[in-house]
Amino acid sequence: MSRASTVATEEQTSTGQNNPADSASAAPAAPEVLQLNQELGALKTQVQVLATENPTLTAGIFLVDLDTGSYLNFNGDTAFASASTIKVPILVAFFQAVDEGKVQLDQMLTLKSEHIVGGSGEMQDQAPGKKYSALEVAQNMIVVSDNTATNMMIELLGGAEVLNQHFANWGLSTTVLRNNLPDLEGTNTTSPKDLINIIAQVDRGNLVSVKSRDRILQIMRQTQNASLLPKGLGEGSVIAHKTGNIDTMLADAGMVDLPNGKRYLVAVMVKHSPETEKPAQTLIREISRISYRYLNGEETPDDSQVKIKN
Repeated sequence: MSRASTVATEEQTSTGQNNPADSASAAPAAPEVLQLNQELGALKTQVQVLATENPTLTAGIFLVDLDTGSYLNFNGDTAFASASTIKVPILVAFFQAVDEGKVQLDQMLTLKSEHIVGGSGEMQDQAPGKKYSALEVAQNMIVVSDNTATNMMIELLGGAEVLNQHFANWGLSTTVLRNNLPDLEGTNTTSPKDLINIIAQVDRGNLVSVKSRDRILQIMRQTQNASLLPKGLGEGSVIAHKTGNIDTMLADAGMVDLPNGKRYLVAVMVKHSPETEKPAQTLIREISRISYRYLNGEETPDDSQVKIKN
């Protein structure tokens, strides 16, 4: 398993600010898909303590208890540089294309020189002309966060303009693909709420077939970087998730199944300076831990509200 910064070399960004969707802005707004009831006030208070006591970190959190519709929104609508979390909606677009018969899981894709970029994974080390099945490319994009695989997938699905139209139609208001990976300028954006929105729609079967939904979650459960949200979960929990890790932004978003049968979605994105990556890691792990304990019916101790030393 890769170390905490396994995808740190994927991308580099200098801003997490929102920039309205370029080609996606003209698309009609989709109806709100998240069925939200009351906010989890006690949990939000604990999250606010962690966030406000670490002023060098800018955090966005969105969490939804799928059983009750209770939620937590702390800067969840704020756009951040997406890093590799943009690969989640790309994965959904891939399986939607499969369901529509536009793409076959076993069709062979050819690696081209223009696809090859740095970052995680081994596809960058292969010679142009090597062939992979479409499913293999999709798996590499998520499991090992392979940027070369992602660029192959973007081309297969028609490019950024086509994908952005999908994202807008799905109600993702801040999710925009502006450059191929690794997007060193950090121009690709998303938000914690958008990431939860897309995972919720997959879970509900709104965008893909049941078979494709199961494949998406199966792939996301194999994500090798377990250094963030999984660190806060107790024994017996299962998470389907995707990380994002660049020079000034760290993120993890996914679906958690607890031993007690409860299922919730959580996304945490943290903008930080290059010198404060470790505190950002600790913040995501701590938010995951207190969320898990809260939703698992455990009392969260006061010592969870400690300042994370920068």
